[in-house]
Amino acid sequence: MKVAQRMEKLPPYLFLELDRIIEQQRTLGHDVINLGIGDPDLATPDYVIDALQQAARDPMNHRYPNYLGSPAFRQSVAQWYHQRFEVDLDAMTETVGLIGSKEGIAHLTWAMAGPGDVVLVPDPSYPVYATQALLAGAQVFPMPLTAERDFLPNLDAIPEEIRSKATMLWINYPNNPTGAVAGPEFFSEAVRFCRKYDILLCSDLAYAEIGYDGFKASSVLEVPGAKDIAVEFYSLSKPFNMTGWRIAAAVGNPLAVGALGTLKSNLDSGAFTAVQQAAIVALSHNPTAFFEQQNRLYQTRRDIVVNTLEALGAKIPRIHSTFYVWFPTPKGLTSSDASRLLIEEANVVVSPGSAYGAHGEGWLRISLTCPTDRLAIAMQRISEAYAHVR
Repeated sequence: MKVAQRMEKLPPYLFLELDRIIEQQRTLGHDVINLGIGDPDLATPDYVIDALQQAARDPMNHRYPNYLGSPAFRQSVAQWYHQRFEVDLDAMTETVGLIGSKEGIAHLTWAMAGPGDVVLVPDPSYPVYATQALLAGAQVFPMPLTAERDFLPNLDAIPEEIRSKATMLWINYPNNPTGAVAGPEFFSEAVRFCRKYDILLCSDLAYAEIGYDGFKASSVLEVPGAKDIAVEFYSLSKPFNMTGWRIAAAVGNPLAVGALGTLKSNLDSGAFTAVQQAAIVALSHNPTAFFEQQNRLYQTRRDIVVNTLEALGAKIPRIHSTFYVWFPTPKGLTSSDASRLLIEEANVVVSPGSAYGAHGEGWLRISLTCPTDRLAIAMQRISEAYAHVR
């Protein structure tokens, strides 16, 4: 017996490996603080939980859900986009419900790319963009994200022969893992580029509602004509602390949304209807005050991390969104060596930048999704560990 050859293209998934290391350290009796994974430690709002409990008691919701998301859920997503971004969507042709964005990202890639195609992927980036392109048989072309360019890709640097083969281009702002943000100028540039070369522009807007110092994220669909060539993923996971609920939507270009829906209908049966009904309540409950309260807490945590690292001499671009801090490794250590040092010397888990791509080498990522008191302890431990490598 053997696994399919395509599996040889896949590296071990980063967070599975981090889970293994954490369990190993805890087995040895160490108090490990995990700052590696971006999984909110805060609770889902009570009104959303109450809505789920009520919906779960309805026997009609115990049956197979709508493959593409219920009409009511898709309508709520369209209404939210109108309210939040002033973007108008046809709920039936320009939205599709997802069992979390990760599933949708994978299925869209399989629907829109194959052997002979090129998928343009930021480097560093969320690993799923690249791994799903590889599984689909497409070529991955990395677009370097560097501090010198504020972690924005240089579209002009993409060779002409690559542009002619490209079928998809991924962007993710606010950005994981760097925490960088992008404005209307870059989004307009990306839309023009993809329109010129007939490339599907794929925007992963997972961190849309996290913002500090007055920052508020935009949607690429706000660019006039963007729906001609763009699809965007909007997830409830991070803004509403619903990572385990697995509920999101893809919106935008009807051809791509339709292809995604067709593929999904052949592979899954849709999100649990009760979860969709709770998501409708989440989006329609005017969550602005909830977002603001949560962002104040994340900003406090961001400042704890940034102030500690800057005191250690690290140069960190100001983080205006996401709950990540992206910072250089100490004293020329590789990302893996620095990550291992912090686990062994400080019992603190951080993500090595190299896990997000070759251009992530020399960087580390800290997640702010840890209770504030524990985060402060972790940063003190990191300070002490850094003292040994100065």
